[in-house]
Amino acid sequence: MPGSPNFVNHVRIPENNDWVIFILVGCIFLYVFMMNIIERDASLRDFLLQKYFDASNNLPSWIITSCVMTLTLSVLLSQYIPVVPKFVADLQLFGYQLNKFGYTLLAVLFFYITRSALGFLFYQSIGDGKKWTIFYFTSTKFYFILSFLLIILCVAHYYFPIDRNKMFLYYFLFFSFVFIFKVFFYLFHKNKILPEKWYYKFLYICTLQIAPLLLLWKLLFF
Repeated sequence: MPGSPNFVNHVRIPENNDWVIFILVGCIFLYVFMMNIIERDASLRDFLLQKYFDASNNLPSWIITSCVMTLTLSVLLSQYIPVVPKFVADLQLFGYQLNKFGYTLLAVLFFYITRSALGFLFYQSIGDGKKWTIFYFTSTKFYFILSFLLIILCVAHYYFPIDRNKMFLYYFLFFSFVFIFKVFFYLFHKNKILPEKWYYKFLYICTLQIAPLLLLWKLLFF
């Protein structure tokens, strides 16, 4: 009863997730623009199965796919960030400071830009610069599919009654599987996107796949 001393009045404030829909719809529009304009009305099957020498506008497609990956991954991970670091929270622009999503977006963006820049320098330094374009052409297909899975996960995460704490373990297992699959995808793809020599392959996987992920984990969860 309301008059009981043991009665606790819980007020549930509905969570406003409109921002998630705006971001996901924006990502879908980016892909519609990419498929209709940049890829010249290519079908999904044609886009995924096209060969490197038959493709055009590879760089814009890679950039758009990277943007969608960055946004969707940030939307999903931002709910698990324990706290925005104080030195970041103290930074204000026009009186606004970064929330968890903003901080996650900056961290993931830094991760992708740094890894891409180092990847380009890696291929140039070993005298295999021409293979870099084949590399990002091939990886675009992989991240294109992954980004759609992330969109589905974002919708389920924010708009379905799931236990988000328990889901973190499943997300961790999912991304671990994706990482392992990606390594084998790069190693055995018919385009041979990794360097020929085994020690260059090992160096690439350790320094440009594993190390950046550990840095991103440290930025987000420590």
